[in-house]
Amino acid sequence: MAKTAVAYKEKMKEISVLSLICSCLYPETHKNIMGDFEDMDIKPINKRASGQAFEVILKPPSPVSDVAHCVTSPPKRDISLEDIQKKLEAAEDRRRSQEAQVLRALAEKREHERDVLMKAMEENSNFSRMAEEKLQMKMEQIEENRMAYLAAIMERLQERERRAQEVRRNKELREEVTA
Repeated sequence: MAKTAVAYKEKMKEISVLSLICSCLYPETHKNIMGDFEDMDIKPINKRASGQAFEVILKPPSPVSDVAHCVTSPPKRDISLEDIQKKLEAAEDRRRSQEAQVLRALAEKREHERDVLMKAMEENSNFSRMAEEKLQMKMEQIEENRMAYLAAIMERLQERERRAQEVRRNKELREEVTA
């Protein structure tokens, strides 16, 4: 089937080239000039407005044409033991090279993972250190504020105590003056 399709395509190319050459050489149209090919028949169909139409009928392939189209494969050359050894060594080298490449890729991947892990651990430790420093500063600030608050309370108590003593002394002086 494939042979007939290929033959059909080739003949169609020949027909178009042939009709082009004929139209150049014989500008007047001839109604019944059809090519005669050995493996196909061409019959004209009534003329249409768009041009001519043809019916192409492929003949069944003959046994002679099958033999002509059969192409023999080139003879195999003898392969020596050295050639086989070379091919095996080349295959082994390719395998080793591919294996080394895979190992390199894995090593690079592990190195990248290790770098990412180290970076994450470093960022985590930096964050922990910064958080600890921030907490320490906050605790120091709270302690300073507490000490300042206690000092202010003590100052007010001492001021009250002084004021109370002054009032007591003034009261005693008034009592002594009135007595």
